[in-house]
Formats: sequence, C-alpha cells, structure tokens
Amino acid sequence: MYRTTPLLRQISSASRTASASIARNQTSLQQVRCAHAISNPTLANIEKRWEAMPPQEQADLWMALRDRMKANWNELTVQEKKAAYYIAFGAHGPRAQTPPGENTKVFIYTMIGVAAAGGIFFGTRSFARGEPRTMTKEWQEATNEYFKENNIENITGVSSEGYVGVGQVQSKPAKE
Repeated sequence: MYRTTPLLRQISSASRTASASIARNQTSLQQVRCAHAISNPTLANIEKRWEAMPPQEQADLWMALRDRMKANWNELTVQEKKAAYYIAFGAHGPRAQTPPGENTKVFIYTMIGVAAAGGIFFGTRSFARGEPRTMTKEWQEATNEYFKENNIENITGVSSEGYVGVGQVQSKPAKE
C-alpha cells in the first residue's frame, strides 16, 4: 500500500491551491475589458452617416461598440446606446425604406410579364391543330362499348355490375 508523508501531503495541497488561484486570476483577467468610451464626434449623426461609411470603418465602429457593451451598460454614454441601437435595429441595409415609386415599377413589370405570357400562350394556341379525333362523343361511346366487351375496369368501371354513369364520355357530339 502506498503511504504519503505529512510533508508530501502539505506540498501537494499547497500546489493545488496555488494552481486554483492562478486559474481564478486568469479567468478574472479575461473577463475584465479595458474598453474606453467612444468619442462623441465619432458617434454624432451616425444615422445619416452609417450608409456612406466604408465597410471597414463600419466594422471597426461596431466592434468598438460591442466591446463597450460587454462591460456594465450603466457606463455607456447616451450617444453609444443610441448608436448601438441604430446599428442593430436601424433602417439601413435590408430594413431600409423602399425608394419612392418602387411599388409602381413592380406592378408595371409584373403586368408586362403577364401580358407577355398571355401573348405567347395565345400565339401558340392560334398555330395549334384542332382537337384530336378521340375527343368526340362517338369515339368515347365506342370506347365504353370496347370496355364492356373486354371486361375492362370490371370492379368500379363501365363493365362492373349495376354501373350507373357516363363512363368515358366527356365531350359534345362531333360537328358535321
């Protein structure tokens, strides 16, 4: 059996407490941020300047604000709070207002598309052949007779016992 001496127990206990305090100090250092307040001229009129700012400058400002917001929010200035709100939820990018007259343009272009599709449809229909010969009432009645003679669809169709219905007939009589 392995036995430890009191001196070894004391050394291992001391090393455990030292490593625990070092770990605590490292985590507390990681949590403390030294983000300084962003100057008012940088944040002034951000609502009007945001769209015109270069993307790199936008990213830098957002990162600075993000670092400031990781600390106590009571330490943020009113300008910083307004800028953070506008950047997160403001009317820019996908939330921007549509330009005037855009709804009218969309409607007009949609109607042009519908008219073009209608023109193509009716143009192809005007060059199409007439109805096929199988779409006459006489042909469909002959099909019913064929089904009865050959016992086709004998469960629910024309050849079944006590069938009441029109069968394959769906057209008007042929024009002479």
